Amino acid sequence: MIITNTEEIPGKTITTCLGVVSGSTVRAKHAGRDIMAGLKNIVGGELKGYTELLSEARDQAMDRLQAQAQQLGANAIVNVRFSTSSVAAGASEIYIYGTAVIVE
Repeated sequence: MIITNTEEIPGKTITTCLGVVSGSTVRAKHAGRDIMAGLKNIVGGELKGYTELLSEARDQAMDRLQAQAQQLGANAIVNVRFSTSSVAAGASEIYIYGTAVIVE
């Protein structure tokens, strides 16, 4: 499946627009990661535990986006956007949305 943040796919023609599709996941912080993050705040640097957490969350949300598009019969998703929000103390949502299409 082709996934892009542009409105068109170079060399392809959108023949059918199937509608908006989305994928999301909500993740909470891990106590062990919080301890390491606290130590990093003292000396500075990348919070690798949180980087991994967000990467896993993006991957899961992207998988859900693709699954929804496949259910509609799409072979591409255009105009993809990412959004994050705080859902509760220590928990965040990653939300991905785009337009499912059929391209030739």
